[in-house]
Amino acid sequence: MTLSLKPLDPANKPAGPVILAIMDGVGIGPGDESDIVSRADTPHLDWLKANAPNSQLKAHGAAVGMPADDDMGNSEVGHNAIGSGRVFAQGAKLVNIAVEDGSVFEGETWREFVNQVNEKGAKLHFIGLLSDGNVHTHIRHLEAMLKRASADGVQTARVHALLDGRDVDPTSADRYVDRIESLMSDLNGEGRDYAIASGGGRLYITMDRYEADWPMVQRGWDCHVHGKGRAFASAQEAISTLREEDPGVIDQDLREFVITREGEPIGKIEDGDAVILFNFRGDRAMEISKAFDGGPDFDKIDRGRVPDVLFAGMMQYDADVKVPRKFLVSPPVIDAPMGEYIAGTGLRQLAISETQKYGHVTYFFNGNRTGKFNEALEEYVEIPGDNVSFSERPWMKSAEITDVVLASMAGKKHDFIRINYPNGDMVGHTGDVQAVKISVEATDLAIGRLMKMARKTGAILVVSADHGNADEMYEHNKDGSVKRSAEGVPKSKTAHTLNPVPVYIFDPSGKANVKLSERKDLGISSLAATCIRLLGYEPPADYDPSLVV
Repeated sequence: MTLSLKPLDPANKPAGPVILAIMDGVGIGPGDESDIVSRADTPHLDWLKANAPNSQLKAHGAAVGMPADDDMGNSEVGHNAIGSGRVFAQGAKLVNIAVEDGSVFEGETWREFVNQVNEKGAKLHFIGLLSDGNVHTHIRHLEAMLKRASADGVQTARVHALLDGRDVDPTSADRYVDRIESLMSDLNGEGRDYAIASGGGRLYITMDRYEADWPMVQRGWDCHVHGKGRAFASAQEAISTLREEDPGVIDQDLREFVITREGEPIGKIEDGDAVILFNFRGDRAMEISKAFDGGPDFDKIDRGRVPDVLFAGMMQYDADVKVPRKFLVSPPVIDAPMGEYIAGTGLRQLAISETQKYGHVTYFFNGNRTGKFNEALEEYVEIPGDNVSFSERPWMKSAEITDVVLASMAGKKHDFIRINYPNGDMVGHTGDVQAVKISVEATDLAIGRLMKMARKTGAILVVSADHGNADEMYEHNKDGSVKRSAEGVPKSKTAHTLNPVPVYIFDPSGKANVKLSERKDLGISSLAATCIRLLGYEPPADYDPSLVV
């Protein structure tokens, strides 16, 4: 059945398109020295705050389908919520439930993997992000699987630890390594040998996304599978040595390492082994999954010897293309996103971002769906990103993205346009405050260009965000003061925040007669109904309420 929207009063329909501009990682911060959004020079956002209808939206915790309100939001769940217009239980919550009730261990995949390694005397490998950030993984899921593997008789287990420093403190890797090694030490004995086998920073090995940097995946494959990398006796020795050799480096950028005994890597992945990628979030799990599952024709990296193993993800990261084929927990089912309604109504759509967030305005926005709802009515544009540190190019591709959108607006090519400006998030994760300030200012400059064209074309601009990041670049004490070192240096924060995000509605023609709801409990899922109403249509009855009444 084709989904479509019921039109409202045509007199209120805009002359130009409705544009949803998502300022990734730009939240409403505490207004102190840590809040780089408020410290940046943002004349256009300041004008919108003073003159346009505006409000705040929740973008974390239960408002985006996370298990609890102390869980930060992220770009994946944020775009799911924005695009679907409702809140669905997300991967973190679904995996929590499956681990807590034990159903993950009763499924066919877990039983098949345990039976194979036990029958063959082979190794059970776990690859994933070692932290409690709860954005891509949570360490307690790995702990539960190691405990169950021991109970199920698995004699040899290896952990390939991707170090975080992005969703958690920038230099906290040793804390998580200590925690998992302590558990494995307790489990060892009676012939069991559980250990960390390899590792490295998440932005240096394995966890690339949107095929932006396949050499990153190559380094991860060589390290985890073939045991290629600098040799150390332990993960703690590796981390401390790499930090000493590169002062100021944060965990996400640490080079790859392998653990050896008597000169040999302890965790090569070999025929008969079983491998579980325990990340539940899909964007940075897709490429390494394809490397394991890709078959003989896979050519994105040089895999060399390809071991004959069982491979599974914590979840299936893309149900459309079946990656990976085996998984432990079923992903959320998100139906009837706003893109499907807009296509079914015959309206033309443009989705655009640069490489790092292209999948967010397409795949995640469309409810974890690959492809378009109507090829004739939808245009997806990816601006190739620069393959350098984001702190070196904090403006990223904001100008190029805006160029394409301005051309669409001038030519009246599309009715609804959705944009992601990645700057505040991607640069925010580097911890480089100077670069973050520039990133926010570059986003503001792009918003100003859209506003200028909106005045000419009768477009309506909805400016918001998917979560916070640049709005809180230093850690805080319980009393609200900024944490500092003994030398008085603020303690850097590279993770997302729990802050609300802004929403501004710029309607220069006044045709929409915008009046905002007085409700203060709305989240970013309300952006879908808001955009649909501004387009001149009645939002679906099951969507979360529109900001516009």
